[in-house]
Amino acid sequence: MPFLVELASTTLRSVLMAEKGAMTVREAGRRGGTQTKRRHGDEFYKAIGRKGGETTKQRHGPQFYEKIGRKGGQKMRQLIAKAKAAQKGR
Repeated sequence: MPFLVELASTTLRSVLMAEKGAMTVREAGRRGGTQTKRRHGDEFYKAIGRKGGETTKQRHGPQFYEKIGRKGGQKMRQLIAKAKAAQKGR
């Protein structure tokens, strides 16, 4: 029975959104992020970022950060070289 109630409310919600004019996923994300920032403040994002970083460090070790940093540096070198080559071609 709970499934039917959930299904009915989801269907009703979809109909109501269609009547109001559905928002894009991007718009929904922006609104949700703005609301979260308003409710919890900047410190909330700092705390969850720090917590996520610590969890990643525990799961993958400090070498993981070295590896992704190296990949990022290589990509930047490629992009810079490509931009310089494009400038010479002008």
